[in-house]
Amino acid sequence: MDYEAARVKMVDRQIRTTDVQSYAVLDAFLAVPREAFVPARFKQLAYIDNDIEIAEAGEGKPARYIMEPSPLAKLMQLANIEPDDVVLEIGCGTGYAAAIISQMAGSVVSLESEDDLANTASDTLARLGYDNVAVVTGPLPEGHAEEAPYDVIFINGSVEVVPDAIFEQLREGGRLVCVEGSGNASRARLYCKEDGAVAERAAFNTSVRPLPGFEKPETFVF
Repeated sequence: MDYEAARVKMVDRQIRTTDVQSYAVLDAFLAVPREAFVPARFKQLAYIDNDIEIAEAGEGKPARYIMEPSPLAKLMQLANIEPDDVVLEIGCGTGYAAAIISQMAGSVVSLESEDDLANTASDTLARLGYDNVAVVTGPLPEGHAEEAPYDVIFINGSVEVVPDAIFEQLREGGRLVCVEGSGNASRARLYCKEDGAVAERAAFNTSVRPLPGFEKPETFVF
């Protein structure tokens, strides 16, 4: 299979056609080999217009996925990542989004809760020469305060709520991009921190796989 040709088709047919116009984002998706970040059994499907499973569900844990190219690209455009930005990605998976971000940012801290995924991501990113990405492990809802503050925080999957602890890790003037909600009712949101307060705006409707650990606390009903 000609993966390079498939990558160009992905950008032209799946990403450009959904109002992604940022040259930095388009160039990043053209540069990063998606096939290197999917399990071997799915390599022939690396450029389909869909999510790709990277870890099966089991032992009370949900399955994990690489996000479909189109919404991922739109979220990257929304984040407006600059060359000097320090970016925290929450939900590294196998490292594909971190590699995309690394093409646009100064440095990337990519947080993953599952050791197997973190090890796979570290090995793949190192092998491909993405040396401005550091993969770290820990609970996803806590973020990674050790390297804070961040210019951009990207949550790689849909969430019900963004914990305050993550907003606290944003630099003044920083942006947080995420998808809130579930299924077709989800909306991409951009949060900006100014004068210590966080303002938000809804950007576009989308549907992406949930990231575990960001469920709303259950409330007691009388």
